[in-house]
Amino acid sequence: MIKNLKDIWTVFSIEVRRVFGDRMVLLIFFLAPILYPFIFCFIYHNENVENMSIAVVDEAQCEESKRFIHKLDATPELSVAYRCNNLAEAHRLMDDHEVRSVFYFPNDFSSRLATLRTARVVVFSDMSSFYFYKAALTGGNAVLIDEMHTIELQRYEKSGLSSEEARIQMQPVAVDNTTLFNPSGGYGSFFLPCLMMLVIHQTLFLGICILTGDARENRKSLRLIPPHLRHGSVQRVTTGRALCYLLIYVPICILDLWFIPRWFNLPQLGNLYTILLFLLPFILAVIFFGMTVGNLVVRQKISPMLCFVFFSLVLFFITGMVWPQESLPRFWYLFSYLFPSTPGVQGYVKIASMGAQLAEVRTEYMALWIQAAVYFATATLVLSAQIFIRRRQNIINHNLRRIRKEGIGALQGNLLDILQRKGGATSKTNNDNAL
Repeated sequence: MIKNLKDIWTVFSIEVRRVFGDRMVLLIFFLAPILYPFIFCFIYHNENVENMSIAVVDEAQCEESKRFIHKLDATPELSVAYRCNNLAEAHRLMDDHEVRSVFYFPNDFSSRLATLRTARVVVFSDMSSFYFYKAALTGGNAVLIDEMHTIELQRYEKSGLSSEEARIQMQPVAVDNTTLFNPSGGYGSFFLPCLMMLVIHQTLFLGICILTGDARENRKSLRLIPPHLRHGSVQRVTTGRALCYLLIYVPICILDLWFIPRWFNLPQLGNLYTILLFLLPFILAVIFFGMTVGNLVVRQKISPMLCFVFFSLVLFFITGMVWPQESLPRFWYLFSYLFPSTPGVQGYVKIASMGAQLAEVRTEYMALWIQAAVYFATATLVLSAQIFIRRRQNIINHNLRRIRKEGIGALQGNLLDILQRKGGATSKTNNDNAL
């Protein structure tokens, strides 16, 4: 037992020196997972647009349209900045980015309402940003629903019902709408927890692949393993390296997934203890996954940056956060579970945003432990195969050098014999000539 711990400590020490001796890995391990969450949180800190400037074109000039416009101006999302005489004037303001949306009331707006027909309100919105469209849609829908209730109440009162009877007729059951888990309805609260887990996944994976590629490119993969661990003790090498990465990334995960969300007032209903317990198999699964892929396909130090960075967008879409997993094709659904990011993102979002306990994410938790066990086995097997192949190559190269050396030595001996015989024959000929 003591010997096993000493071997793991030896590998751990070697790996720590490799990490802190490589500038590219230091940037990926320490700068990227800290810098990216801060940048994205600053970008999406203002989750909702307030008092967005809009223009209105009121061709109806009726009581109902004026009341609608007054309510639009009273919403927190919209502010009526311009009242235009025609659509051409409103479009010019929109082209100059003076306003982000235009509400148009046709001249038949009042007559349609009076004849119990559907009246139209046409909305033009700036689609250069999702936020502008969301603000126009949210504010416009709120006013539309309220105005529909007002018109319906007036009609019931004209039919002879009292105000109270009209309200009961309109809404026999009171509905209290409460937004769960994302009270502000902001894009950042929905998007950032998923993004932070992907940042941790990709930076850890890329850093391990870069270290593997550097060792293979410089032909030092075998030299980094103590000689006594090259024969049947490869699992200690895998464990020692994994321990190094684990101790580096636990503090980073606490910063990214606990302190930064609280700093920017993102939804954080889970407790730190539950998050750490969930992150343990996630980090281990990513480590062993990176070791497996790195030893299988990476040959050069720079190749992971060229081959795997683009894959981040694919992982983002197949996690089930952007697009429901139930709607994914069967192939992509199964393919997504090759990556620890899929159960990792789903479990963390449930814990952090919904306040789930570990028992409530046991499906994702067990999936991560299974991935960690499978990828630990594959990483150990692949490393054992590489050591075996490398040793065979070294033996073959050694034998070739010996054969070459012995062949050169034998050739030199043969040449000396030939020269000696030739020299003897020449001496004999000279002696015969002298006689």
